[in-house]
Amino acid sequence: MTPTRQGSVRLTQFAHGGGCACKISPGELEEVVSGLGTPLAGGDTPLLVGLATGDDAAVAALPAHAGTAIVCTADFFTPVVDDPYDWGRIAAANALSDVYAMGGRPVLAVNLLAWPRDRLPFELAREVLRGGLDVATEAGCHVGGGHSVDDPEPKYGMAVTGLADPARLLRNDAGRPGLPLSLTKPLGLGVLNNRHKATGERFEQAITTMTALNRDASAAALAAGVTCATDITGFGLLGHLHKLARASGVTAVVDTAAVPYVDGAREAVRDGYVSGGTRRNLEWVAPHTDFGDTDTDTRLLLADAQTSGGLLIAGEVPGAAVVGELVASGAHSIVLR
Repeated sequence: MTPTRQGSVRLTQFAHGGGCACKISPGELEEVVSGLGTPLAGGDTPLLVGLATGDDAAVAALPAHAGTAIVCTADFFTPVVDDPYDWGRIAAANALSDVYAMGGRPVLAVNLLAWPRDRLPFELAREVLRGGLDVATEAGCHVGGGHSVDDPEPKYGMAVTGLADPARLLRNDAGRPGLPLSLTKPLGLGVLNNRHKATGERFEQAITTMTALNRDASAAALAAGVTCATDITGFGLLGHLHKLARASGVTAVVDTAAVPYVDGAREAVRDGYVSGGTRRNLEWVAPHTDFGDTDTDTRLLLADAQTSGGLLIAGEVPGAAVVGELVASGAHSIVLR
């Protein structure tokens, strides 16, 4: 770990939380949106994936263009690191990930920027936008402008539109018993980000992980014939896995010893750098999880609110850790072993 490169301006100190740990808790969110996902009747773009299963993005068919569907998502959050360029890169990779998690290819993004204009210089905002543009460019995705507001807390992200083959989508409701569970990035990003916010320590391994696109993992999943996947972000591995298992009507068995973690993550949990979002995630999944004899620190890491985490794939892909399997539905949606 090294000191932050940002000098006297620490962006994380201008926000009450950081990254995807700022998400509204999954239980509260489900209550808010309950009954609001009724698809539009008729129309020439049938909705293929909407609110019902809590998937990563919305998908609509384009009947006039056979074999093509449109994928739409939006994601933004408060600073997760102090360096503005890195924050922009992380936020863009995180927003693009929702398209990859559906098996799509991002083609167009617009920026979403909230900025405390009287408290932070606009040259920092420019660095945030530059970081987002560089990652979108790496992804082959156009950035066509966006929207900004004056806000007491800085926030940044993107609304992203992508294209996909409607017959080859990755969905969270397509899991079947007998499929292995693969994880493409290590966990522990949330606790390291929380430590960074508290101390200013810079964790290069976390930044490298968060800025890595999920493009290759998505392509590998499609090439392997996978139909079920999700990405691991603010609800943690357990939260997103519970949603997948519930939507698919299966139970997920997790081999806790096989789950990879970013270097320093266990030490961060041990030292108490656990966000409120992570604790809310664990509280939400507890009634649906058989924890066995899993220790408290491991439970917290499995529920850790990730920012720009990896894909959780129901299938095997090269380079991904196999962390469990799907089995026939039982008394719990998740079982830890």
